[in-house]
Amino acid sequence: MVGGGAYVAGKHRARSQDAEAEQQDSQDERISALEQQQQPAPAAPAPAAAPAAAAAPAAGGSIVDKLKELTDMKASGALSDQEFEQAKAQLLGGG
Repeated sequence: MVGGGAYVAGKHRARSQDAEAEQQDSQDERISALEQQQQPAPAAPAPAAAPAAAAAPAAGGSIVDKLKELTDMKASGALSDQEFEQAKAQLLGGG
């Protein structure tokens, strides 16, 4: 009987360790995603004749796209409310 109890305890501990490892992996993925968002995009050579007015909507669309991505990550559970608010504040220049 004692052996069976040890087996069950061992299985429980293994499951707990697996869950912790999974949670750590998930957190590492979220951190990597946020770090990639924070890195500036590689500078692409801009055409010399590009009007300044065309650049403004592209930058605005980029922020909107990033906000949508953050919202999607929060909805999927990849970001907590606090992580979402921090990333949003940083994206909007408040952090």
